Amino acid sequence: MHPLFHPLFVDYCSYFNGNEDYFECHEVLEEYWKEIAPGEKQHPLVGYVQLATGLYHWRRGNFVGAERILQKAMAIFEKSDPQPFYEYINKEYLLEHMHISLQRIHGAQHFLAFKLPITDVPLQHLVSQKITSLPSLSTQFIMNKHMLRDRSDILAARDSKKRNRH
Repeated sequence: MHPLFHPLFVDYCSYFNGNEDYFECHEVLEEYWKEIAPGEKQHPLVGYVQLATGLYHWRRGNFVGAERILQKAMAIFEKSDPQPFYEYINKEYLLEHMHISLQRIHGAQHFLAFKLPITDVPLQHLVSQKITSLPSLSTQFIMNKHMLRDRSDILAARDSKKRNRH
């Protein structure tokens, strides 16, 4: 199976192009990345995770966070080494829209979504099918989704890390 046909990547594309639930994009693709390349910070899946995270920050008005994380994603995508994770994605179109997004963010302009440019018909068909089953979500819910999950373990680890530095 081609890696872009993995159910978690199909889910990522569906959330991205469907209901624009970038938080969920991050969740499903981080799971996939941890399955196949844990710890590889420059892996293409990390770029896709960062793309969704950057758009999530931008939508919420966090321009500094959005710019920082989208620049990291672009650095991963701009690498020229051939990767199966770009085969069915129009990488030039994606980079162009990321660049436009960064310009808009730098100018503190309002959020503007774009679609992940899928070039493979069978993959696009799978994504389109999945989109039809996605729930319709309010903008408020999508913007604040990170507040709905239990993050106590993440916050405890962060606090522990800070204490160990001092």
